[in-house]
Amino acid sequence: MLFLIGMIGIKLIKIPDILLYILLGLVLSFVIKESKVIEVAGEIGLVLLFFILGMKFPIDRLVSNSARVWKGGVLDAALGILVTAVISFLFGLDWISSLIVGGIVYATSSSITAKLLDDKNRTGNTESEFMLLILVFEDLIAPILVTVLIGLSGKGMSVGDFLFILLKIFLLAGVAVFFAKIVFKKAESILKEINQDDIFIVLITGIALTFGGIAMMLGLSEVIGAFLAGMMLSELTIKDKVEKAVLPVRNIFLPFFFLNFGLHIKLTNDIPYLGLLIVLVLWSLIHKLIVGYVGGQWYGLSRSDSLKAGLSLTQRGEFSVIIAALATGELKVFASIYILVIAFIGTILFQLAPRLNSFIVEKVKEKTS
Repeated sequence: MLFLIGMIGIKLIKIPDILLYILLGLVLSFVIKESKVIEVAGEIGLVLLFFILGMKFPIDRLVSNSARVWKGGVLDAALGILVTAVISFLFGLDWISSLIVGGIVYATSSSITAKLLDDKNRTGNTESEFMLLILVFEDLIAPILVTVLIGLSGKGMSVGDFLFILLKIFLLAGVAVFFAKIVFKKAESILKEINQDDIFIVLITGIALTFGGIAMMLGLSEVIGAFLAGMMLSELTIKDKVEKAVLPVRNIFLPFFFLNFGLHIKLTNDIPYLGLLIVLVLWSLIHKLIVGYVGGQWYGLSRSDSLKAGLSLTQRGEFSVIIAALATGELKVFASIYILVIAFIGTILFQLAPRLNSFIVEKVKEKTS
């Protein structure tokens, strides 16, 4: 069924297969309430997606570029969480619910964005590095935000819990640097001698899943663990062989992630907080355009590349689903509708970003000439 859906999207109606997988999951949600098999398969695909992305970022390069992206990351969090919370409060929500909505609106979908960058061969573009670093920044903020929201919801949180999360993030990053600089450098000669493709695939996939699993055990995102695992192997001379081994496995499992995403969207006949929904969809687009355009220039991108980054960061997804689980009643239904709408709009906007960017740049040139 996933094959047929993918072929329909590519050959007939020319829309991204991601959207069709989400729609299929939404349809199946009326029959299947939950499937552990689909969930686990999807998590494997997501981990391998970010493992491959991490391989494009050697440790030294990531550290040097992180110093340039933090201002854009802070701007993203302030606009996404705080400004959204104020808007929600003005529409009549209490402060706790408003902050939950801020969390839902905040983060770009790492999985959808990364998949689209790969599908459209944009991973090597100037703006893609900035976009991926913003995604990593968001995934570092994510566990902290979840902890704060759980605490505010009355489930318990202390300053110690908050500091412990920061400690775990630094610990995981430190282990990754140690393995990249010492362990895998020394083990590269052994990896080169493995000629059996099946054994090599099991080994590399195992490294990605293990580090992703360690991140989850620490209460962090598996995406961060997978990304760091890829970075650990990014400086090896055989990284092309590693990517070639993992790519088919990723392609098999990744569609299940978007299928599972659709399964967890909850809809009803009524749309609660319709006015707020419309305002937040518009604000979500403006929010990421500001982050891309302003944050991109802080990072060192041209105005054109910054605008393209902003147009490509508007889709929300898996992190929004996690935050939405903290909501109850009408707010949970509202969150599901918002996530579905903005995922579709954002994905389509990503497709149009290069053309929209060129059109806007040309119009600006005409006015200034």
